[in-house]
Amino acid sequence: MRVLLALLLAVLMAPMGADRAEAQYRIQPGDQVRIEVLEDSSLNRDALVLPDGRISVPLAGSIRAAGLTLAQLEAAITRQIAPGFAVEPSVFVAMTRLNDPDFSGIQRVTVHVIGEAGRTGPIEVPAGTNMLQAFAAMGGFGRFAATKRVQLRRTDQHGAERVFTVNYRDVERGAVIGGNIILQDGDVILVPTRRLFE
Repeated sequence: MRVLLALLLAVLMAPMGADRAEAQYRIQPGDQVRIEVLEDSSLNRDALVLPDGRISVPLAGSIRAAGLTLAQLEAAITRQIAPGFAVEPSVFVAMTRLNDPDFSGIQRVTVHVIGEAGRTGPIEVPAGTNMLQAFAAMGGFGRFAATKRVQLRRTDQHGAERVFTVNYRDVERGAVIGGNIILQDGDVILVPTRRLFE
């Protein structure tokens, strides 16, 4: 009877141990998290933690995730997006993929950033990085950035250039137009300077 009771307790306690481990886990670059906002499903997304430890969240911008627990990241996102809601939003963050041990060996692409960005010049990002994640990697925008007309310039193998215009202000309001463009090696992100009355 004592053995049966001990086995029963061990089975009941196992999930609690797993929950405790998940609650204490610190997010790392290469992890992927699922973000859900109960009050606005357009903000729901999977976010890859970039090598600089940051993720990009509409309405919140670039948020440092590395080193935080899931609960701490939930609180950080809630704080950042709360001004856009009438009541405090309900934010849920779950781990969808743990750091790949070969994350440092992930194929990378080089994107060139010019203009009013937090960081300019060539920036290496993991293959599959989208425009919004690139905004986080470049440290956001400078003081005088014309965020309504950010450009992604891409030249194909025949030398033809395509220009995609992204209105970051719309993206902050929840629009997905342009924000999900997957970057390619050699892409140029141009952040123009704001005009006088822009």
